[in-house]
Amino acid sequence: MKKEELDSLITVGWVSYVLHLIVAVGAVMPGAQASAALLLVALVIDLVKKDDARGSWLASHFSYRIRTVLWAGFLYLITLPLWLLLIVPGWLAWGIISLWFLYRIVKGMVRMNKDLPMEI
Repeated sequence: MKKEELDSLITVGWVSYVLHLIVAVGAVMPGAQASAALLLVALVIDLVKKDDARGSWLASHFSYRIRTVLWAGFLYLITLPLWLLLIVPGWLAWGIISLWFLYRIVKGMVRMNKDLPMEI
């Protein structure tokens, strides 16, 4: 992979991480909810650029972010009945999921800053 291509993918990766981070911080901080549209934009970026990163250390970051969003979405979905039946358990479950999501995004940003692939 050429340096220009790698640099371009690094830039796209950082844009995606920042969008994920905005959503993750918004999910953890009450009253700071970011639009789900930002998360969808970041997910589409990752899905589109994942193949371009194939064979580089960045490929693991694209896969990592995609898996993180899919798992978080799944976990939010299966804990949705807690919100409908009992508010406090739903709030606790979503709080834990949001903290996990934030942790994963920050962990990925730290590894990307060091030019390291994600452990898969």
